[in-house]
Amino acid sequence: MKIIVTEHYEALSRRAAEIMLEVVRGKRNSVLGLATGTTPLGLYAYMIADHEKNGTDYSDIRTVNLDEYRGLPATHAQSYAYFMRKNLLDGLGIPSANTHIENGMAADAEAECARYDALLEALPRDIQLLGLGSNGHIAFNEPGTPFGAGTHVVTLAESTVRDNARLFASADEVPRQAFTMGIRHIMQAKRILLLASGANKAQAVYGMVRGAVTEQLPASVLQLHPDCILIADREAAAKL
Repeated sequence: MKIIVTEHYEALSRRAAEIMLEVVRGKRNSVLGLATGTTPLGLYAYMIADHEKNGTDYSDIRTVNLDEYRGLPATHAQSYAYFMRKNLLDGLGIPSANTHIENGMAADAEAECARYDALLEALPRDIQLLGLGSNGHIAFNEPGTPFGAGTHVVTLAESTVRDNARLFASADEVPRQAFTMGIRHIMQAKRILLLASGANKAQAVYGMVRGAVTEQLPASVLQLHPDCILIADREAAAKL
């Protein structure tokens, strides 16, 4: 695992953008695995600014997202489909047919998971962006998730609900379940780029990098990936 420590969040975002843009410019039909949450927002802002200034072409880029809340339609302001359109996809002009995310309103959850697994097999990611949960989760793969799991429905840990409650009017409004890409498909990406910012991520970063590889800390599996880059700001890297 390559570790890059930056002084602050802005530098983290800028360095992450350099890595993502290298992939986009190097292969015009790259498949980008994307993530939601507050950590990648700076990266996404850099990507949009570059597109507007330099005309970086995204017309043939394909994207797949890690996860989606179960029970929220794509039009809901807190759905991840809406988040991605608002914070990145519309700004890059990626055709909607080239963007993919789980259907949070799918009536048959098992069929939706099978559909997404088939999609992931057909679209191997050139790079997979990840955030890091304070409990060490990646995507919505909570502690105890088997490393071999495919797309599945997960009941969110209370720590995850608390972490995400800041984006809702109250914690009571946070959905308790989500569809998530499984660890098996995360590990199939050619390159993984994980971003970690803030003191509340320091223990998870330490466990991911220095601890044992264990399903009780899902991010620790990234020690086994042949091309994984961690970018952490000083606060998140404080225990390394």
